[in-house]
This record gives sequence, C-alpha cells and structure tokens, in this order.
Amino acid sequence: MRALARIALLASISLVIAATGERATGGRPASDATIEELTLEQQVGQLILLSFRGTTVPEYVREALRERRVAGVILFSGNITSRGQLRTLTRALRETGSRPIVAVDQEGGKVRRIPWAPPFASPADQVAAGTVLSESASAARALRAAGITVTLAPVADVPSAGGAALGFRAFSRDPAVAIRAVTAAVAGWRSGGVAPAVKHFPGLGGATVNTDSGEVTITRTRAQLDATDLPPFEAAIRVGVPLVMLGHARYPALDRARIASQSRKIVVGLLRERLGFRGVVVTDSMEARASLATGSITRVSERAVRAGADLILLTGRGSYAPVYTHLLAVAKRSPALRARVRESASRVLALKQRGGKAPR
Repeated sequence: MRALARIALLASISLVIAATGERATGGRPASDATIEELTLEQQVGQLILLSFRGTTVPEYVREALRERRVAGVILFSGNITSRGQLRTLTRALRETGSRPIVAVDQEGGKVRRIPWAPPFASPADQVAAGTVLSESASAARALRAAGITVTLAPVADVPSAGGAALGFRAFSRDPAVAIRAVTAAVAGWRSGGVAPAVKHFPGLGGATVNTDSGEVTITRTRAQLDATDLPPFEAAIRVGVPLVMLGHARYPALDRARIASQSRKIVVGLLRERLGFRGVVVTDSMEARASLATGSITRVSERAVRAGADLILLTGRGSYAPVYTHLLAVAKRSPALRARVRESASRVLALKQRGGKAPR
C-alpha cells in the first residue's frame, strides 16, 4: 500500500510540474531553456516573430509556441479590442510555457496599437513638453500590465530631408535633441520592464517614401550619416537599448549591393563591430515593399539571417510556414547558417529571460 501511495504521490507531483511548465530536473521553468537544450528546429523558431488575425490566439500559434518553433508574436490594432480581451490574449500566449515575446508598435501619438496606453502625445510634442521619460515609463507600466514584453519604439530617425516620410514619428530634426529624447525614451521603457527597440537603423530620416510602400535609396555620404543619422542610435546603444530594428532602405555609401536588412556590412561591420551593439537585431516587416522588391519572402528572410539579423519580423498572412520551413532546410545543409541560427537564438533566449534589462 505504501508503495502504491508513493507512486500516486509521484504521479501527482509530475502532473503539477507539467502544468506549471517546470522540469523535474531542478524545478527550473521550461521557458528558461538554454541553447544546448534546443533542437535545430527550435533554434530556427527563435528567429521568427509572427502575426495573426483575430482577437484570440489561433491553435497553430499556440502549438508553434509550445513546441518553440517561433519566438513570439507582434500584435496589431485588429488583435486588440479592450483591456480585458488583451489580458486574456496575452495570458493565453504565456500559458504555452515558452516565455514568448509579445511585441507592439507603441511609439506615441498616432502610432499606438493599444489606444488606452501612453505615450499619448506625438514624439515631437513629448519633446516640447519635456515628458519623454515620464510618458515612456507610464507606457511601459501599462503595456507590462497588459502582457506586452517588447515595444517597437522609440523612433531614432532624424528627418533632415524635406518631406521626410517618417517626420511625424520622429522626436526632432536636430540630432542633439533626438539623442536626448531617444535616451530618455529607452530609460523610460526599461524602467517599466518593457524592452524597447530603437529604429530604423541606420536611419530613415532621409527617406521621402516609407519602405512599407516602396523602394528607398538614401544617398547620404558616410560623413553625413555619421553626423546626422547614427548619433541617436549610438546614444541608445550606450544606455543599453536591448533591441535595434533594421530598416529596408539602401545606403550606397555603406553597401552598394544590399539593402540594410540584408547587409552584413551594415549589421555586423557597422552595428556590431563599430558601434558595439550586443543585443538583439530585429528586422522591420519583411513584407515591406522595399524588402520584397529584392526577392521572395523566403529569400529575403534567409539573406537577413545571413547578414546578422536575430529576429525576422513577419507581418503578412501565410508567411510563417514557408519562411520557417525554408530556414530550417537551409540550416540543415549549411554549417554556416546553422552557426548563425545558434548565435541569434542564444541572443533571443537571453532577451526573453532578462526582459527590459540591458544586453551584457
């Protein structure tokens, strides 16, 4: 009888461990897996953020998260209807046990996916009112309470070109003002436990067309980029921004052959080696017209990974399966891509575990 009771007790403990997402080996949460514990299939998954339609989590998304075949999701306005609904949705994502990234664009002003959350003022108005730090901190607390872990903000672009496409989303046309605002925003977001992603590297201030809508070539010299576009990104890196988002523009002064999101010269040579960034590099939407003008969704995603991107942002319907399948197939036959996948997956796992803290 004692033996039977002991078996029953062990079985019940196992059920509790399984239900809470903890392993029997030491009680560590299953979501805190190390890179050595992930299969190649799971490592490839850590390089992808996907989107979905609707206000509830589709079963294929739950399954992909449970099996660690995706790092997390990006939510848009169509996924969000109320405070309660959003909390229910993000709770369903967390219940997969994978500690998913849950990202939104919450820049301020018109670009806010969560309408009841700050920053309510536009970036420029925040600067004028001196509220960049306080609004970012308030926004972080509101998003964290809603289950959001990453904000794709702040915008570090300095709109120095006439008719700059992203001018209304920027803090200032003055690089010095933009530096102060970007560093304040990063500090505010991190203080509330939400990881900010400074964007759109190496700067879209010279673009008169949004890369979502068309191809963009920014014909600045290296000296102009150094003086105007790069300083806000350098400042964000110095204060420990956890993520940097790559844009899809072409910069002939930096790389004549590739757009930024596919350029190893820009991602590794400039961002990693020259500026010393150690965190996670995420792409802008891979379905942007400037991206897809260079190839299929699978091809541009592979190029971005090879260039050094850690997270591929997929916002189009039906993109996830072909991109995941393609990256996995290439990784299986390419030692170089396998090494790149492992490197990026390690960074993404670290981001999930430290939240808004600075990369080490």
